[in-house]
Amino acid sequence: MLEYGGIIGLLILIADIWAIVNIMGSGASTGAKVLWTVLVVVLPVLGLIIWFFAGPRGGRATA
Repeated sequence: MLEYGGIIGLLILIADIWAIVNIMGSGASTGAKVLWTVLVVVLPVLGLIIWFFAGPRGGRATA
């Protein structure tokens, strides 16, 4: 059973990194990016779920 916990933990880590990369690449304000990133880091599973449904979407910021 321990092996499954390790695999699930690794998958959650990969999903959280993916979410943070998408947050940083979104067109949201800096404050919103920081808040979303903190939420995903502090609450890895719940933060990821909340971000998936309510987080900033695509729309890369233009320079």
